[in-house]
Amino acid sequence: MIIKTKITEMIEFLKTKKKASIEEISKELNWEKSKVELTAKVLEKTGIVNVIYPANVLSKPFVKLEKEFSFLDVPEKSEKTVSEYELTADTSKAKVKIKQEQKGKTLNYFLEFERADETTKEFLEEIKEDIAKNISIESGDLESADTKLKEKFVKTVNSTLMEYFPEKDQNITEKLAGILLHEMYGMGELELLMKDNLLEEIAINSSRTPVAVYHREYGWLKTNLTVKSEDQIENYAAQIARRVGREITNLNPILDAHLATGDRVNSTLFPVSALGNTVTIRRFSRKPWTITDFISEKHTMNSEMAAFLWLAIHYEMNLMVAGSTASGKTSALNTLCAMIPSYHRIITIEDVRELMLPDYLKWNWVPLTTRNPNPEGLGEISMFDLMMSSLRMRPDRIILGEMRQRKEAEVLFEAMHTGHSVYSTIHADSGHQLIRRLTEPPIEIPSLEIEALHLALVQYRDRKTNKRRTMEISEIDVGTHEGSVTVNTIYRWSPRTDSWDKVEEPNKFYGELNLHTGLTEQEIEKDLEERKKILEWMAEKKINTVNSVGEVMKNYYSNSELVLNAAEKKLDLEKM
Repeated sequence: MIIKTKITEMIEFLKTKKKASIEEISKELNWEKSKVELTAKVLEKTGIVNVIYPANVLSKPFVKLEKEFSFLDVPEKSEKTVSEYELTADTSKAKVKIKQEQKGKTLNYFLEFERADETTKEFLEEIKEDIAKNISIESGDLESADTKLKEKFVKTVNSTLMEYFPEKDQNITEKLAGILLHEMYGMGELELLMKDNLLEEIAINSSRTPVAVYHREYGWLKTNLTVKSEDQIENYAAQIARRVGREITNLNPILDAHLATGDRVNSTLFPVSALGNTVTIRRFSRKPWTITDFISEKHTMNSEMAAFLWLAIHYEMNLMVAGSTASGKTSALNTLCAMIPSYHRIITIEDVRELMLPDYLKWNWVPLTTRNPNPEGLGEISMFDLMMSSLRMRPDRIILGEMRQRKEAEVLFEAMHTGHSVYSTIHADSGHQLIRRLTEPPIEIPSLEIEALHLALVQYRDRKTNKRRTMEISEIDVGTHEGSVTVNTIYRWSPRTDSWDKVEEPNKFYGELNLHTGLTEQEIEKDLEERKKILEWMAEKKINTVNSVGEVMKNYYSNSELVLNAAEKKLDLEKM
């Protein structure tokens, strides 16, 4: 959708006459003569028009068109629309249409948005430098999602544009100010994609191919957006690098960075990426998943499994969440952390802040994040550094974003053996593969050390339906042979029925609870049934935000009968 400005109207008028006096243009377009002249002078610098002042002072100055332009919208392909929804990015609005190609079942991502025509774009490009001089804002400030700062920018730019446009065009100038905001301090049209919370990945593969996106519901889709040049892609990468105090150059052609929003960015420059420069942005969910989402909307696990994990978290069993890339490991870990009792001290260690704990836990939570070295190679703070430091903070729970190296694993298992409750994620596709990863190089933890790990939760992305599922929940125990480790699978997902089967009884689980709490097997089963009932009530009442789930947990740990009574009577959360 092209935004029709006074500049557009002036060029269309000049196309019919080739040249016209400033007075004629003013009268025809209802536009102040002084503003027509000022705008024409800016357009003259771009070569679009020529402003001519006759030698005879009695003759009127006129504007001559030097370039021809077409203002037609790109026609939308006549494809079947599968889904559509709207987006808003600051003052810019857009409509997303998921379309199916006429031949075959391929889906595409069509973004319909308001944009300036070529003449208005060149006008805005010409006045950018003057605007930048008048506004002392760094790109990093705007990235931090400070709404007031963005509003200040739009307001200031809008007042600058009103020096050229009529007063009645303020609605148009606000839209143009939004476009300038994204171009000067963001990634242009791609900022609209950054506002689509159904997208997990945004991938620029080169300037010769369309931007690709990974949609939560439809997987990888080709968009109708492209980046105009390789230089522009490199500029985006350099802009991101500057925000985090890094640089990407021909000498350092690979960038890994995290934005203030928590999104992860990888960029490569030609010739490392042979077809052109690339930028890949992994977007993290703006609304963290909760255990309620997992057992209802997302159908990631069933309520019986969730109750089992809740009991394990309550009584401080050590747990690792395994899975492949994008299988939902961090989301699963985040849902479990919301069930920690409020009287425990929590230390989280991550490359970037992804874990979102409910408010009732924040009073004794210390989130630690790593730091990359500066361009001189100094100032790095690694996960190992933070883990060593965390042990001196008297934590009850230590949560590691991802275990990668042997020294991290050694500290983590040492923490388990010294009485800390530990949770982490790791790349592995099953409980057995998790044990192999831990016991074989490069991590190579002794088998006897692994006995301290109680449970493994394995996440899986179903390649057929593109849905995430909990593949299995297993116990980790010492085998009958000396130095061996066994995996007792308790729950396993069945892809054919998309349901979960209880495979074995959790023997170690019962034993640990009996040893540390005195609970009998019958009492544990009763407790699990009650927790299952509470979780199903939460799902029915759509108690699915981090803080509302946290509210239930807070009340449960102070008065479990109160929460159970609310679940049995199916009360609303406010009436509990």
